[in-house]
Amino acid sequence: MRLGIQLGYSGEGFAAAVEEVVEFEAAGADLVVVPEAYSFDAVSQLGYLAARTSRMQLASGVMQLYTRTPTLTAMTAAGIDYVSGGRFSLGLGASGPQVIEGFHGVPYDAPLARTREVVEICRRVWRREVLVHDGPHYRIPLPADAGTGLGKPLKLINRPVRDRIPILLAAMGPRNVALAAELAEGWQALFLDPAALSRVFGPALEEGLSRRDPALGPLDIMVPLPFAVGEPSERLLGRHRAQLALYIGGMGAKGRNFSNDLVRRYGYPREAAAVQEHFLGGRRAEAIAAVPEPLVRATSLVGDLASLRAQVAALAAAGVTTLLVSPLAAGRAERVKDIADLKQVLIDASL
Repeated sequence: MRLGIQLGYSGEGFAAAVEEVVEFEAAGADLVVVPEAYSFDAVSQLGYLAARTSRMQLASGVMQLYTRTPTLTAMTAAGIDYVSGGRFSLGLGASGPQVIEGFHGVPYDAPLARTREVVEICRRVWRREVLVHDGPHYRIPLPADAGTGLGKPLKLINRPVRDRIPILLAAMGPRNVALAAELAEGWQALFLDPAALSRVFGPALEEGLSRRDPALGPLDIMVPLPFAVGEPSERLLGRHRAQLALYIGGMGAKGRNFSNDLVRRYGYPREAAAVQEHFLGGRRAEAIAAVPEPLVRATSLVGDLASLRAQVAALAAAGVTTLLVSPLAAGRAERVKDIADLKQVLIDASL
């Protein structure tokens, strides 16, 4: 099981965060993931991290497939892989209509079909094929009746470090999860309850894996988790509870909120409705209080070392292969020590 670090969205104190990532690398962390959402872009930060680290894998978590052309996405991934010496994985996701249409002004249409085409185009670019693609959503080169008629098939000038950069698809809904299991090297989950993984995601994973090319290898299941060594108190878990309230209540419109749908599928329909009603009504404190305690505990990794061993074993038994932790301890030295302790837990468990 890999141990990854999930950076935050804010970008505040980036230089200090990078220094901490360097210490996490020395403590045994295997991977660092940089998010994008509607914050700073992930690419510039990943380039900086490539220069400051030597062993850690790097990944975007996630680059939105609507905001760049498929070819630019492929070029960007090849560029980060180049400056990092072959350490990059391309995390891709469709995001949601509020962000894509509201912040980028791009129609949010056909996310599954677009994802499939973007993955295909990226892999062809990395293989340096002369790029000709005629799909329902992307046509390369652009046909004469859609432009000047001067476009011609091209291939990437540079030779990539690797002709297959790992692709990690972010997915929450059943069809998206099935697509990730079919097409990608990895699935980036969110708010994953390991006890519910088989029940909630099992059929989708089974469907996707039945169509999976064996050359892709086993599916890497990646789970972001707030993490600390210590008593799972409100002091440590309060921020996670607030983030759950934000996603369940406010990251999407009523009736079109993927996190809310997921929590309902976990078995909390009334709670999900209450969180959303409070949040959209401007009652954030009530929304936070309405988040069910079992969900907070199930989607975090906090406890003493004995408890952490049990939690890690449960994650492994559910099929999780990469932990993406956000250290919660107040002090930097304590956070680094917690990462070293978690790495030792994984080593002792032979994971």
